[in-house]
Amino acid sequence: MTTATTNQAEAPLLSGRHGLGRDLAALAVILVLAVIGYLLFPNNLALLTRIMAIALLVLSLDLVTGYCGVATLGHAALFGSGAYAAGIAAVHFGITDPLLMVAAGIIGGALAGLVCGVVILRAHGLPQLVLSIALIHLFHEFANKASSWTGGSDGLAGIAPDPLFGIFAYDLWGRTAYVFAVVLLAIVFMFLRLVVRSPFGMLCRGIKEDPIRIQAMGGSPTIALLKMYVISGAVAGVGGALNAVSTQVVGLDSLSFTLSAESLVMLVLGGTGSLFGAVTGTIVFMLFEDLVSAANPFHWLTMVGALLIAVVLFAPKGLYGTVAEVLARRRGAGR
Repeated sequence: MTTATTNQAEAPLLSGRHGLGRDLAALAVILVLAVIGYLLFPNNLALLTRIMAIALLVLSLDLVTGYCGVATLGHAALFGSGAYAAGIAAVHFGITDPLLMVAAGIIGGALAGLVCGVVILRAHGLPQLVLSIALIHLFHEFANKASSWTGGSDGLAGIAPDPLFGIFAYDLWGRTAYVFAVVLLAIVFMFLRLVVRSPFGMLCRGIKEDPIRIQAMGGSPTIALLKMYVISGAVAGVGGALNAVSTQVVGLDSLSFTLSAESLVMLVLGGTGSLFGAVTGTIVFMLFEDLVSAANPFHWLTMVGALLIAVVLFAPKGLYGTVAEVLARRRGAGR
């Protein structure tokens, strides 16, 4: 066997080891940030839990927008569907085990993703945005009218999740909910890293770059994007279910256009097409919003707007994307 053949045989193994190392590093980063957050904000764990729930929504949005190039402003429909599915399972069917509520949220989010994908993928570009906006308003109005199931404008209350594994009760300090959120975020993040690096994930990236070429090669862009939409819905459903379990109430705001628009802002802030960018944008936006709204309740939106303008003008690839690009250039210059 020649040296070239040996190197070719060892390449997948080295790539696999490198990927495993990066996955473990990503998991370590999430856990370290979780510990730091607990130490810095021990009396505000509800905010951190909310951040992780929204981070799951932004991650799901990154799958279809950052990796597939699908334009949408209605992704909160998937998040809210997961939240209502978990809440309805608890209130109307007595399914109060947190893990089963999350499973209900996954199913609800995936079904909503299937419905939204079938509608939105029939168009391209700006028409996709119009369809997504129409869908979020339809989902919102449906939840409002189905008040016997959803509570309507009053919200779905009375959600009382059982202790996690029958041991860890949900206390007033939000410690159990926080740890539960960290574990869910870590599991979903690692799963998504496998998805985006898989042949299916590479296919979706190829569709974003040149769908006509993919179709000419025998692939089906619509089917692949629809599958990704279902996966995205399941991830958003996890976030919605987590929000329902931690707050023990589901309101119409989980299906709002505002939440959809803010999730897109968070994604752009951190950097599209990057899982770390999605998480970074969510953390920075929500912590900054909480800080400035407490410091100046009357003009905090001005400061948030200034931050977004500065990032778009001076870091067009987002906070994480720009930093990663600078570090890559320095590594390349040092060789």
